[in-house]
Parts: sequence; structure tokens; C-alpha cells
Amino acid sequence: MITRQRLAAGICALLATLSAGVAFPAGAVADETDSTASPKVELVLDVSGSMSAKDIDGGSRMAAAKQAFNEVLDATPEEVQLGIRTLGANYHGNDRKTGCKDTAQLYPVGTLNRTEAKTAVATLQPTGWTPIGPALLKAADDLNGGDGTRRIVLISDGEDTCQPLDPCEVAREIAAKGIGLTIDTLGLVPDAKTRDQLSCIADATGGTYTSVQHKEELSDRVGQLVDRAADPVVTPVATEGTAQCSSAPALKSGLYTDREEFGKQRFYRVDVNPGQELRASVSVGADREVNPDYGVLLRAVTVHGREIVRGEGTGNGRTDVISTGLRYPKAESDDDNAPAETVCLQVTNSFSAPSGVKTTPGLPLELTVDVVDAPSNSSDVASFGLGRGWWLLGALVLTGFVAGLLWGWLSRWRLAVWRTN
Repeated sequence: MITRQRLAAGICALLATLSAGVAFPAGAVADETDSTASPKVELVLDVSGSMSAKDIDGGSRMAAAKQAFNEVLDATPEEVQLGIRTLGANYHGNDRKTGCKDTAQLYPVGTLNRTEAKTAVATLQPTGWTPIGPALLKAADDLNGGDGTRRIVLISDGEDTCQPLDPCEVAREIAAKGIGLTIDTLGLVPDAKTRDQLSCIADATGGTYTSVQHKEELSDRVGQLVDRAADPVVTPVATEGTAQCSSAPALKSGLYTDREEFGKQRFYRVDVNPGQELRASVSVGADREVNPDYGVLLRAVTVHGREIVRGEGTGNGRTDVISTGLRYPKAESDDDNAPAETVCLQVTNSFSAPSGVKTTPGLPLELTVDVVDAPSNSSDVASFGLGRGWWLLGALVLTGFVAGLLWGWLSRWRLAVWRTN
């Protein structure tokens, strides 16, 4: 869903979790990925004419890519369903309309036959245009379905040549669908414009961008990304907040993603039983250029609009993600049948977009919700913010007082002895 980013994909969830001290319980809505769900990865390779340039360790960019693919295919984990898509591999002409449709699936996403995949890669020759946007749309369709993690790894050496279909906007549209698909990008000997575009694509989906100058770097990085797809992760659940609490979605403990318009607010509802504690955090990412001086406000309010507690974070244009969190302990009740309290979580942002920057889709939002048992007795509650450390402080004070008395008595005794002599 941003380049650094990633951040992202993060990056964005970790910051949110730490800010609220969240620990997911068993049975959370957004649970760990089922071990039986196969992760899917599609490698999307730029095969445009510029890939024939010989500036990577004395060989061509295409040769470096082929070597990397062969090494990665040998090391791909058995549980990963892997596919390969190309862009600019088949059309040799100068007709832009035709060239911008030149994307094809070289090897279908599924159980990997290493020999067949390597044979397909060996046939590639640098050829045509650079339709990154259309290739990303097709790759997202290739990975459709299933409950496992989904990842696109895009390898390119230049900008998209098929504007006005902006690949960065395409990535944002993919992220806005809430399908949990991450796009990582690698730039082969990139210039500034290529780097900015590939970074924007990765940032939009919480992926990462890497600049590559050598063959070993390319092989190692692609291998890492494929391996990462096989790692168990907490899978965010797509949700859609509303403008009012009364119609907001009811959330349980878990990790959620949404999109929030510039300068708008979103509501979500959480039920908290007596004796429980609500911990929540939110991160909003700037996945495009924004004006400096912005902030994010997270409020817990009653269904009648009374504020219970709040958390807020601010930025000045140097931070890609703003996070904040809050905690609300619901007091115990003497009534065993006391109903749960509905708490409304309100997320508000003060981002604004410079002239010419699109405001749709909204900014990526990641919300963490955790409802846990609150401390059950007063000994677990902090005294003056010190918790059980209060007893240690009391012992230290008492020890200091006794030591002071002994030192004073000893000093007076020594003085008396000195006067006597």
C-alpha cells in the first residue's frame, strides 16, 4: 500500500503497534496467515530496449536480470506459488498504443517447475516499450484469490513510457481495494526520475524500493523478497469507516486498513466490557506529496459524543507516516450482567495536498485495536505513576533516612573525641 516504504508496509503497522503497546490475543479478527494458505509472488520484469545497456558489472542489465532469476528460482521455497510477467518483451514497433499493451504472463502463478521457468526466462531479449502501469494491473489480476500473502516484485531500469496512465496512481488504486497486495520495486542503475517513480509505487502499497548497481545485489534482494512472502505475518483486514459513529463498522481485536480523505474523519465502533481495557493506535501514511504541518488525532468517545481519551501526533513534511495511540480502561462493575460499553474511535487528519496533487484515493490508514483484561486489583495499578516501584522508592527513602541519622551520630562522636584529645 508507500518508498521507503514501505512501509513501509509498513513500517507503518509496527509503529502503530508500538505506540499503543498492543499484543494480539488468540482468536483476533486479523489473525496470523493460515499455514495452509500458499503465498503468491509474481516477478514483473522490464524487457524494454534499454535493458540491453551494458553497465552492470560489465554485462547487460538483461543478463543481470536473467542470472538473478535463475538463482532465485533455485532457492524459491516450496510453499510459494510463483509466476513471471514481462513488460515490453514482444512488440518491436513504434506504435505507442500497441506498445503500451505489451505485457504478458511468461510463467503462470502456481506450483513452480524450475526447469520450465528458467527456460522461459532464457528466451527473453530486450525489445520494446515500458508499460509499467498496465503490467501492474495485470499482475494484480494474476495474484487474485486465496488467503495467503500476495507480492509483486517489479524490476525496471526506466520510467513508464505509457502516460497518462500513471503507475503510481495505479499502485494507489490497487492498495485502495484492500486486497493486501504489496508491491516491491527494484531500479537497475536508476536516474532520479526512475527512482522517484519506483519509490512512489512501492510506497503506495507499503512495499520497499531498492536501487541496484550490481548483479549480486539484484539476486540477493529479489531472493529476500520472495522469502519474505513465505514468512507468517499479521494480515490486515480491510474495513471502511464512516462519517458518523452510529453507522460505523463494529471491530474486534485486530489490525485493519482503510483510506481516509484529506482533512476528513472516520469512525469505528468497539465494545468494551467492564474490567477490560481498550488499546488502539492509528497510522496515516503520506503516500504522495503533501503540504507541511499536518497531524493525526485519535479520539475515544461515547456514542453521545463525549470524549473519553485522546492521542495525537504531528509532522512537518519530513515524516512519511504519522502515528498515535490511546488506552481506555473500563472500570469493573458490581453487576455481573452489566452490558458492554460501545466506544467510538474517531480518526481525524489535517493533511492537505499541494496544487496539482490528486486527493483520491484517500490516504492509507492502518488501525490497531486490542481489547484485553484490565488489571484486576489495586496492587496492579500504578501509585503516582510508579506501580510496584513505589515500594522500592519507599525502601530507598527509609534507607537514606537511617543512613543520614547514623552518619550524623558518627560525625558528632568523632568531633567529641577530637575535642577530648
